[in-house]
Formats: sequence, structure tokens, C-alpha cells
Amino acid sequence: MDKEDARFQTLEQLHERRKQVVRLHRKGIGVMQIVELSGLSYPTVRGVIDRYGQDGAETIKPTPRGRQDGDGRSLTVEQEFRVRQIICDKRPEQLKMEFALWNRAAVMQLIERECGIKLRCEVSEIISNVGDSLRKSRSRRLTSNVLRQ
Repeated sequence: MDKEDARFQTLEQLHERRKQVVRLHRKGIGVMQIVELSGLSYPTVRGVIDRYGQDGAETIKPTPRGRQDGDGRSLTVEQEFRVRQIICDKRPEQLKMEFALWNRAAVMQLIERECGIKLRCEVSEIISNVGDSLRKSRSRRLTSNVLRQ
């Protein structure tokens, strides 16, 4: 059996393969034979067997991978919502800022002023999120202007 890259498998598939390793081990099949039958690497098979032997079946269940939503963010959800609302409702000049339009520097200055946090990287994500909101609010304004005429 060819070795498959486990990064592209679902958590259920990983769990099933690990249960298969445990079943084969309990039948008395050797580790190297399990490696060949399952297509998993030796360290993976050995790790599954060791974890199962120490703490039981619950430890071979895979955990969710990657960062969870909101990890590594500097702004809270409420702060980001407030910044988005300000950007959608007002122009920088209305807030006595030196910018005519919202750009990266203007958003960074707004966040520093409103939240007291100096940001570098996350501003582009906030701008892209706000961009969607601005497009929606502009289209609403355009349709309301057309309806008024």
C-alpha cells in the first residue's frame, strides 16, 4: 500500500486508520507489518500503539488541526465591529484625520485612536472585511437615490 499524506484526510478517516492499527496490533501483528499493511509511517504506528497502551482508546482520537477562529487577533470582535461601523459611517476627514479616503494608514490611525492598539499586519484583513461592507452600503445608497428620483 502506498503511503498517503494524512494532512489531506478528514479527522474521521485518521481515526479509522488509527483504530485499524490498534486492531492489527491486538491480533499480534508486528509493527513493521502494520506499517506495510496500513501505509502509515513507522513513527505514526508506534505512536498510536504507545498512546493506546498507556491511556486507552480515547487518546488515539485526532484533535482538530490548525489555528482556531480568532486565534492571534489583536482586536476583539466588539472592537473590530466598532471600527467597521466607523469606517462605513464616516470619512476620515469627518473624524478630523489627515486622510481624504480610507487606506491602510488611516485605518491604523483609527484603530490606535479608538482601541489604543498599534497594529501592523491585521489591518489589511480589516480593510478587506470593511470593503465588502462599503460595497454593500454604496449599492444601498445608489438604489435609494434612484428610488428618490
